[in-house]
Amino acid sequence: EDLPADYREGLAKAWAAVRVCIAAEQHHGPDVLGALYTAMGTLRHVEQLELDRVNIEKALAESGLPTSLADAMGDTSYDEAVRRSHQGGMAAVGTEVGTPTIHVNGAAFFGPVVTPAPRGEAAGRLWDGVLLVAGTDGFFELKRSRTRDPIFD
Repeated sequence: EDLPADYREGLAKAWAAVRVCIAAEQHHGPDVLGALYTAMGTLRHVEQLELDRVNIEKALAESGLPTSLADAMGDTSYDEAVRRSHQGGMAAVGTEVGTPTIHVNGAAFFGPVVTPAPRGEAAGRLWDGVLLVAGTDGFFELKRSRTRDPIFD
């Protein structure tokens, strides 16, 4: 209720893409979400494109899914499933954090937020660190201020 109008507009646009993800999961199973999420994320963050119907259909096609799933963009019947999914993901990490969240070996955390995304051995070292802190009883948080904008290479 206290959100600025432009932020609310962004959230409304995000619902369209999330509804498509829920529809894809419901009709084709959870294994399709990795490819679909990656395709949508690449279009939005790397190519800097809006997730309108044309681009969502492109992401669906790239993921091997029927483009008719784009019909879910405006279908509010998926909203309760979206809310349940979000609540399920956030319940384990708590309400005082944002997204992204990660669930690892029974632990859940906000993040990781890393830019640019590590590749190869650097990605493996980061993952090893995540596993280490996830296995540390009582570990809660590491954080520092961001010093640069996201880099999508």
